[in-house]
Amino acid sequence: MQAFLEYVVKGLVDRPDAVNVIPVEQKGITVYELRVHPTDIGKVIGKQGTTIHAIRSLLQVGAAKKGQR
Repeated sequence: MQAFLEYVVKGLVDRPDAVNVIPVEQKGITVYELRVHPTDIGKVIGKQGTTIHAIRSLLQVGAAKKGQR
């Protein structure tokens, strides 16, 4: 899932070398912390959060297929 998230986000931003994904395990749930260059934050979020919501939905579907959360 981490590699997929990096792939998607690097395709969106102007500075893909600044993309950093950090997995954090909490009570059986993996939370991915995403860090990008400050000028690329708006591209990842999108208008009214549509882009980040779409990314989250894709991650939830992928995790459900693997039986993860």
